[in-house]
Amino acid sequence: MTETEQGTAPRRKGSQTRADIQQAALTLFTERGYDATSMREIAEQIGITKAALYYHFDSKEAIVLSLFQENMRALDDLLDWAAGQPLTPELSAEFLGRWIAQGAREGLRTMRFVAANHAALRTVMPLRQGGPLDRVDRAARLLLGPDAPLAERLRIRMALLSVHNAVMASRGTEATDDDILAIAMHAATLLVGDLFPAPRFPVSE
Repeated sequence: MTETEQGTAPRRKGSQTRADIQQAALTLFTERGYDATSMREIAEQIGITKAALYYHFDSKEAIVLSLFQENMRALDDLLDWAAGQPLTPELSAEFLGRWIAQGAREGLRTMRFVAANHAALRTVMPLRQGGPLDRVDRAARLLLGPDAPLAERLRIRMALLSVHNAVMASRGTEATDDDILAIAMHAATLLVGDLFPAPRFPVSE
């Protein structure tokens, strides 16, 4: 008799189980709080055993760390791509659009978790070099060059943080993900102003 005939759910691939765990954990951490969520509840959320959960992650801290590491790798790939291109206004506009799109694709749910769990996050991931702000700094230097005036550097840094700021501002409102991304793109466009063309989402996204 097959598993389906026995009423048992089909086996997940390991990579899919890992992704399901991450997304379930993010949802629970955001809705209930990091400290109030147990590993058992994460396992129950996606219908696996605690043993299966611990096969992929040995703690809640490991789940959070894996999410941030994946987001940082995606930003590093984008930064490396930009570093290999000649600096032009068009490149800057395309890069900023891709950066915001990256926030839409990979980072938005993580940012919601951060906004809801500041205190817990400081314990799980103490501030250190190599974090998001270091990527923002590198991106600003790539977009403007090393000798840009302070006012321009601050405007670009604010534009790069537009998704994060929109998530923070949306707390306690009925804003959807689409609302957040639309206002983030609008804010970034206003901030870059006359520095280079308005950012836009990549056509291929």
